[in-house]
Amino acid sequence: MALMITDECINCDVCEPECPNDAISMGEDYYEIDPHRCTECVGHFDEPQCVQICPVACIPVHPDFQEDKPTLMQRYVRLQTEKGL
Repeated sequence: MALMITDECINCDVCEPECPNDAISMGEDYYEIDPHRCTECVGHFDEPQCVQICPVACIPVHPDFQEDKPTLMQRYVRLQTEKGL
């Protein structure tokens, strides 16, 4: 599964630096999560860091990207390889 940020986002800027995959960036009106980079922090943390820190609880699971933990781990490995780690 990948996460998404809803239009309830208040642009508080706390989620972006917490993302270990650089999947969060400022969109046209509010922050967005790139579902091709989001691993829900699998490989990094036990819980998604953006969800933990969001003050308005506007980060649900993206309905179009329902993925299991092994798939998210594969994405994590790919992203780490891209970083050269």
